[in-house]
Amino acid sequence: MNPLLHLYCILSLVLLFANPVVFVAAAHTSNWAVLVSTSRFWFNYRHLANVLSLYRTVKRLGIPDSQIILMLPDDMACNPRNAFPGTVYNNADRALDLYGDNIEVDYRGYEVTVESFIRLLTDRLDDDVPRSKRLGSDAGSNVLVYMTGHGGDQFLKFQDSEEIGAWDLADAFGQMWEKKRYNELLFMIDTCQANTMFTHFYSPNIIATGSSALDQSSYSHHADSDVGVAVIDRWTYYILEFLETQVTSPSSKLTLGDLFDSYDEAKIHSQPGVRWDLFPGGEQAGRLRKVMDFFGNVQDVEIEAGYNGTGGSIQEDLAAIAKLLAFPCWLA
Repeated sequence: MNPLLHLYCILSLVLLFANPVVFVAAAHTSNWAVLVSTSRFWFNYRHLANVLSLYRTVKRLGIPDSQIILMLPDDMACNPRNAFPGTVYNNADRALDLYGDNIEVDYRGYEVTVESFIRLLTDRLDDDVPRSKRLGSDAGSNVLVYMTGHGGDQFLKFQDSEEIGAWDLADAFGQMWEKKRYNELLFMIDTCQANTMFTHFYSPNIIATGSSALDQSSYSHHADSDVGVAVIDRWTYYILEFLETQVTSPSSKLTLGDLFDSYDEAKIHSQPGVRWDLFPGGEQAGRLRKVMDFFGNVQDVEIEAGYNGTGGSIQEDLAAIAKLLAFPCWLA
């Protein structure tokens, strides 16, 4: 076949399928995770293990380090009390080193403060703050925020020196919504009286869940006698059990309803809570959200309809090319 005729046929097919072209912008175009431990000191080893366990899981399910903000106030791996230097484990058999050799900590030590956390969420950072320390989410991003540490009724302690209150957190999420920094947000918190931390949330498109009700403690799961301390908390342990045994691949269809239904108060030793009312459609719609909508990764590309190549639409440009090929002047 004549090469020009071949090209003309291809362009004709492009025109056939491209006219009209309708692109629908994706409501969910990226995933981000903000994973925060707020405790320092060796005896709080389990809080570091909690957050590193979630860090490993979201990476396994596809969220890259470039879209994970990891905040660790203490380096248990290098603590002189650590019998296994350079490692952090969440199980007594020590089968899996959570610290590993490819961990990327974005905020470390005394960088982990209430101020730095709120500035991160609301994007109120100085111009010289590097991209690795910024939450680069937008109106199309689903954001997972996981926090663990010591807390009480409507507060969470940061490094045993300051506190973030329930209203502080609610207002930070409020600013995020106003600044179009999330599409949907899943908030998870493992601390004593955890459910009180989301009582004042008022921004839309949020699902919140916590490990314990008002006046209840959040308990550790088990200790490692060689490490000498508890290595993970109960609520986080059973969330990880679900994620590691049920959500085995990025193609998983399991939902948040499935995850929250797996809560067993007899095993957790407290009453986990879930708040659905801020989510469009309430509990019925929220339960249908896939776990992978927050724990996995998506990189959808939005194509705008207003393409201009030579001053017209893409269809007009292709038509002009086809016309030239149909009547090539150099063959006249």
